[in-house]
Amino acid sequence: MMTHLSSKIEALLFVAGDDGLSMKQLEFLTETEDTLILEEIAAMAARYEQSETAGIMIKELAGVYQLVTKKEVADTIQRLVENPTVQSLSQASLEVLAIIAYKQPITRVEIEDLRGVKSEKALYTLAGKGLIQETGRAEGTGRAILYGTTSEFLNYFGLKNLDELPVLPEEAGSDADDDTDLFMTKFQEAFKEEAKV
Repeated sequence: MMTHLSSKIEALLFVAGDDGLSMKQLEFLTETEDTLILEEIAAMAARYEQSETAGIMIKELAGVYQLVTKKEVADTIQRLVENPTVQSLSQASLEVLAIIAYKQPITRVEIEDLRGVKSEKALYTLAGKGLIQETGRAEGTGRAILYGTTSEFLNYFGLKNLDELPVLPEEAGSDADDDTDLFMTKFQEAFKEEAKV
């Protein structure tokens, strides 16, 4: 079954998110010439605009195309933005957040060494929720980004400061897997109720 051009464009713009895509990118990704893409985008924009059930529309800004929400749903979106607890954190995000909370400042590589798996998506999610932020750059080759928690993190979990984090017992000779399990167990025990609020 052949995928329609509008489906490809819609999916690409959705995945690109706030960054959007330029015409050159759309041409390359869809393997279609710009005149056909422009026609399809115009048709899609008209469909979105005329539809009373669509909450999104296509916007072009400085040569970049994006899927954006309609102004009619702004109040609903605002409630989501103002209440980050509506969106629960995944297990992976909680693990990364716990590691950052206890080991900050810490680099992505150090987090991944502790977890044993990639953590880019969890870092992106946590940064998007305002729970972590870039706190500087590590010394040495590449000057990796250092991550730390934010005041929103403290607010999210009802803490006055980082000193209120539960104390983790030091276990000599524990390996990285034990460290991760320890982080998660203590973190979830301490904050299970607060995260539900």
